[in-house]
Amino acid sequence: MQNLTLTWQSAGGAAVVLYGGAYAAARVRKPGASALLREAGTLLALFALWQLVGHLSVMSADHALDRASWIHRTERSLGLPDEASWQAAVTPHPVLVRLANYYYAVMHFAVMLGVLLWVFLRHRERYAWVRNTVVITTAVCLLVQFIPVAPPRMLPQSGFVDVAAEYGQSVYGGAVGGVVVADQLSAMPSVHVAWCVLAAVAVVRVSRSPFRWVVLLHPVLTVAVVVVTANHFWADGIVAVVILLFAYAVLALAARVVARRRGRGAVETELRPRAGAEERPRQVT
Repeated sequence: MQNLTLTWQSAGGAAVVLYGGAYAAARVRKPGASALLREAGTLLALFALWQLVGHLSVMSADHALDRASWIHRTERSLGLPDEASWQAAVTPHPVLVRLANYYYAVMHFAVMLGVLLWVFLRHRERYAWVRNTVVITTAVCLLVQFIPVAPPRMLPQSGFVDVAAEYGQSVYGGAVGGVVVADQLSAMPSVHVAWCVLAAVAVVRVSRSPFRWVVLLHPVLTVAVVVVTANHFWADGIVAVVILLFAYAVLALAARVVARRRGRGAVETELRPRAGAEERPRQVT
C-alpha cells in the first residue's frame, strides 16, 4: 500500500536535522537563517509528536468502534447530514476519490508550512501569534486523541467505505499481526480541520491583499475531503474548531495580562522620579 505521509520517525529525524542547522547557522552569526530553520524544525517536531501520539492511548482501544458508532448516532439524532451519503455521491468517481485521498494526506501540512513560512518572512511581527496558536491547538488536540476513537471508514455497517484501502493510498501504518494499530484510532478531533481553519484565519487577518479570501477554499475543501474519505465525522471537525477558539481565547487573555503589566510598569516608572523630586529638600537662598 502506498504511504502518503511522513512517519513520526521521518518527521522527528528531519526536525533534529533542522535544529542542528539552526544551531550551526547561529554559530556563524546567521540569525535569520537560524530562526527560520528552528521554526521549521518546531513544526516538524509537532507533526512527529502528533503521529507518535496516534500510537499511544490512555484508554483501551477496545471501545474505539463503539465511540465512533455513538458519535454517528448522535449526529443523526441532531439532524446533521449523514457522512455516508456524502461519500456515496463521490465514490462512483475514482479520480475524485484519488484526489481526495491525496488532499487529505498532503495539503494540511503543506499549507500550514507555507503559511508559517510566509508570515515569518513577510510579517515577522505577527509570527509569534500564529506559531503559538498552532502549538496550543495541536497540544490540546493531542491530549484529546489519547482517547481512541475509530474513524467512520471503520464502520462499514453504517454505509462507509474505506477508500484509502480500496485505492491503496494510506496515511496510516498497516495492521500489525492482523490488529489495527492505534494511529488509526485518533479520529477525534480532526487536526486536519483545526490546521486548515487556523491557516485560513491567519491569512485573512495578516494579509491586506484583496485576494486573501481565496484561502477560505482550503477549509471548505478540507472539510469535504475528510468526510468523503470517511476519515472524520462532522463532530471531529466541530470539536477541532472549538479547540482552536480556545487557543485564540488563551492568547487574547495572555496578551491582555501582558499589556496590563506593561501599563502598570510604565505608570510606576513615570511616577517614581516625581516622588523623588518631592522628597528633595528645598534650597535656601
